Amino acid sequence: MMTDNPHIQNLRELAEELLQKARGASSGRAAHSVYSGRYLKQALLTLTAGTTMAEHDSPPEATLQVLQGSVALSSAEESWDLRAGDIMTIPPERHSVQAHEDSAFLLIIRTDVS
Repeated sequence: MMTDNPHIQNLRELAEELLQKARGASSGRAAHSVYSGRYLKQALLTLTAGTTMAEHDSPPEATLQVLQGSVALSSAEESWDLRAGDIMTIPPERHSVQAHEDSAFLLIIRTDVS
């Protein structure tokens, strides 16, 4: 359902739009900032099947919520398989994300932590 309220975004529609972009990109991924405020940042990321976000540092406090598809979040010690509807606190260590299938996930980061 579309709305004229600029504060409302439809994540399903945005995920489909971003997945189309990811499918056409050589990197196999696309992202969009959903919200960026003083204390909170939200980004919608999409990865095509088999695409990996290389290992990177973890934000001080963040969650990953899978909206569509399934992904693996992996650290040096562990790996977690997440599917649509799952939400996970991202461990405070280097990690990577790999899509098992075309996937969309919401990254939520607390920004006031130093």
